[in-house]
Amino acid sequence: MKQLPKPARLRQDEPDRVKGAGMSRGPLLAPVQDGRGGSGRVKEASDDELVAAVAKGDGAACGLLMERHLGRTVALARRMMGNQADAEEVAQEVFLRVWTHADRWEPGRAQFSTWLHRVATNLCLDRLRRQRRTVDIDEMPNLVSDEPGPDRRLEADQLAARVEAALQQLPERQRAAIALSHYQGLSNTETAEILEVSVEAVESLLSRGRRQLRVLLATEKDELLRSRETSA
Repeated sequence: MKQLPKPARLRQDEPDRVKGAGMSRGPLLAPVQDGRGGSGRVKEASDDELVAAVAKGDGAACGLLMERHLGRTVALARRMMGNQADAEEVAQEVFLRVWTHADRWEPGRAQFSTWLHRVATNLCLDRLRRQRRTVDIDEMPNLVSDEPGPDRRLEADQLAARVEAALQQLPERQRAAIALSHYQGLSNTETAEILEVSVEAVESLLSRGRRQLRVLLATEKDELLRSRETSA
């Protein structure tokens, strides 16, 4: 089996590692021997061109796809799964599929980024279904801000953490719709394509999800106020 390249450099908003077997320790961008004088051309290639190169075993092309899309893939999985470790495992599986199934890619049928979102979303939904019987529904994830700010932003960071925690309590498909539409910035049409439902179904998922989030956050606010009154 081909070994999946490991990114040599990740931005701060990306994980510092991607766990799982099959990861090599080689550099992200090895020179591409295209016969036309250098490796720079790979950075200018489209996603479709890079996937075609990956199908021929080009590790540099796969590494560049990871560099382009890993951050958003992990971010989506983290919103869905509620923790960084599971998000990294999902991202590893997503790019393992890119590496092993690149020869099946059909340019023009969909954007590569849309396909990545669909694979990541489906992997998350599968994991969440398997976890239903073992995860306490009342367990709140310990979420912290990715970008620690000054003291004056503490309240905003706490609010963001409460929204994240409330998001984990939504049904999986509502959570997926909100993660794709709100956090990933995709249109309802793109979200519908990824979830393989109609645009109307996406609008319904978003409406119900947002309504439930408002209820959850209002309930938490009331509980917080009561707690402060009791301790005062």
